[in-house]
Amino acid sequence: MPVVTVFGGSGFIGRYAVRKLAKRGWRVRVAVRRPNEAMFLRTAGDVGQVETIQANIRDDASTERAIVGSDAVINLVGILFPTGKQTFDAVQRDGAERIARFCAHHGIDRLVHISAIGADGSSGVAYQRTKAEAEAAVLRHVPTATILRPSLVFGPEDEFFNRFAGMARMSPVLPLMGGDTRFQPVYVGDVAEAAVRSLEDAQAKGATFELGGPEVVTMREVFDLVMEETGRKRFVLPVPGWVARIQAWMFELPNRLLGMAPLLTRDQLAMLDEDNVVGVDAKSLGDLGIKPTTLESILPTYLYRYRASGQYARTKVTQ
Repeated sequence: MPVVTVFGGSGFIGRYAVRKLAKRGWRVRVAVRRPNEAMFLRTAGDVGQVETIQANIRDDASTERAIVGSDAVINLVGILFPTGKQTFDAVQRDGAERIARFCAHHGIDRLVHISAIGADGSSGVAYQRTKAEAEAAVLRHVPTATILRPSLVFGPEDEFFNRFAGMARMSPVLPLMGGDTRFQPVYVGDVAEAAVRSLEDAQAKGATFELGGPEVVTMREVFDLVMEETGRKRFVLPVPGWVARIQAWMFELPNRLLGMAPLLTRDQLAMLDEDNVVGVDAKSLGDLGIKPTTLESILPTYLYRYRASGQYARTKVTQ
């Protein structure tokens, strides 16, 4: 079996990619900081087909150890906010560069790197800037690498639709920020499939793909979808920009002081000023032979748990 190392394989996208790789006949190394938290993936393939290995992409030795002997590498590591040593520069830029450098050193030309739509080296937002710097570093070391830029990724474990559905369950009011900003949500399974096909398709070498689903929705429409699927009616309150910035600053305090996950950061708020959709001339899922999955086919499969009366709240029994 060919061997592929998946950095961040226990994460949101990673767990889907690992299962798909195992079914395709790859031997999979799941390279993560805490291997014990990725043990559940060992059942994704035959006995011994999926193994976990300790690796921290901020460290040369463990990163190289995870790569040596592999035929291909997928880097799925990314963060939404910094905590301690896990900064945007250290993880998203330097970590990606480190992986690509060792791939080049060991003669591995099949590298798939997950970036994001909106990556911009001139951006004042650290998330977007480091995503672009990572892309440049990866292609500098491995020109045949494939770059995948997904829009907002959704699925059962997402931190987007689940978060708003949880808010709708607890609060009668939903604060709306960036109400007219457009997104093109892409199903996590499609992103994972794109990563796997990028390894198998020679046409994907050196190419960049922007990944989005079949629907483009605004933030206001996202709230409507959440309320429809959860069966709840909530008052949507548009929040002025200056108020939102103050709230974001306050939400960041627990993160800075205690390392807790913030509800919203000022960088995330700034990104809400820009649309997050696939470019008109960009290569996309269709170029990889993937038909995008619709929101309506997936959202009901996991947002049902937020309904007031449970999964069957809207089921009608006919005689």
